[in-house]
Amino acid sequence: MLQHDTDGAGPAAPGRGDPAQGGPATTSTAARREARRLARALESTVDISAHLDLDHGLVDRTILSDRAIYRQELRRVFAPSWLFLAHESQFKKPGDFFTTYMGEDPVIVSMGRDRRLRAFLNACRHRGMRVCRADAGATKAFTCSYHGWSYGLAGELVNVPNGEDYPAHFDRQEWGLTQVAQLDTYKGLVFATWNPEAPPLVEALGGMTWYMDAMLDRDPEGTEALGGVHKWVLEGNWKLAAEQFASDWYHVNISHASALMVMSPSGKGPKAEIVQTPGRQYTDPLGHGAGFPTHPKSRFDDRVVHGHYDYEALRDRLGDARVEGPMTTGHATVFPNFSYLPVNGSIRVWHPKGPDRMEVWAWTIVDRSMPQEVRDAQRLYNLRTFGPTGIFEQDDGENWSECQATAHGFMAGSMALNYQMGMGLQAEDGVHPGTTGHLYSDGAARGFYARWRDLMNTPAWHEKDQAKAHEKDTP
Repeated sequence: MLQHDTDGAGPAAPGRGDPAQGGPATTSTAARREARRLARALESTVDISAHLDLDHGLVDRTILSDRAIYRQELRRVFAPSWLFLAHESQFKKPGDFFTTYMGEDPVIVSMGRDRRLRAFLNACRHRGMRVCRADAGATKAFTCSYHGWSYGLAGELVNVPNGEDYPAHFDRQEWGLTQVAQLDTYKGLVFATWNPEAPPLVEALGGMTWYMDAMLDRDPEGTEALGGVHKWVLEGNWKLAAEQFASDWYHVNISHASALMVMSPSGKGPKAEIVQTPGRQYTDPLGHGAGFPTHPKSRFDDRVVHGHYDYEALRDRLGDARVEGPMTTGHATVFPNFSYLPVNGSIRVWHPKGPDRMEVWAWTIVDRSMPQEVRDAQRLYNLRTFGPTGIFEQDDGENWSECQATAHGFMAGSMALNYQMGMGLQAEDGVHPGTTGHLYSDGAARGFYARWRDLMNTPAWHEKDQAKAHEKDTP
């Protein structure tokens, strides 16, 4: 496992009590200005309870289009949560980096000279321009192309042109890149959060780890990402994609009918017993969700990949319940915006780009011990099914775009959406950990929105810290 670090030379995320955030010039006047800004933000907070009635399975469509709600998501859902950044295998030597987003905040993930992974806000402390505009690569430093401020791999400010013209109290050590509050990994997946009060990653993942391990722990050597990252933009709110991957097997036989027909041996579509397959859907109290068919002979779809696996050995490693369920065909979301498809080896992030748009970033991951021909087969199968040109992916993108297209009308945009499928049918089944229900259910979607509602209605750590400062500074 790669080492990771949140104690580099750069300043910490807001709220960690680091005086470097404002530098020596910070004054009570600046504190009052910040408190007033916070007060304005709090005044415009939307009470989400009025938009969700999950006891009756109803969701107000406004949550998919309202800009004030979206801005609140950025500060209360994305800023406090653990967010997926990258796969460990993308960093092999000091200087390797990858740029991504946490919500709409651009970030750099890099390996330092000590081989530790760190993540920083990709914004120069001088004027805010991105200091790295490449998607990935290797470097010795990150230099802003505006005025030349340069930062080391640990985020420290190492060079300031015309530094002699700055005042005596200017201290480079106080002007490094803003570093995430916490960074950690789970079986090859790199996550980070701006929240210094967030629970440890494994605690935040909760019971979802049992289901994740069905994909991430098939091989004692772990997993690795193949090639680069596919990226594409869709018209649609990010929650449409995240909730579908958490809960929606319901659409498969309808939306993907033509793809299923093409992939079936007869060319006429799958057999009735496959269409009507039984399965379970897991709902995690922390907003995660997973759905999967269950069958004693669950297998990988691609012939070459199927032939690679020793299913009895997998039963010994993972247990019967995982091999017959979430190890192969299925779908899952780790709250808020990381999703995966085990049978395809697809992992992806739904980056929010406003209330009406998302940017999808997708990787193909494989078991490290897979020989090259099996890796190639898994990669090609994933590309043919999911990805910008995948025969399943295009169906999903069209559905989400169509849902969003009518969201701004007065009548259509104000109607309640039905999330009642599976209500009253969830329980612990004694086979799969946690609360599960039928495969065809909205249970995990309701769980997703329950977690979203709770975060949206709770001031985040940065709001609470700033409110305290406001109270202290108010006469």
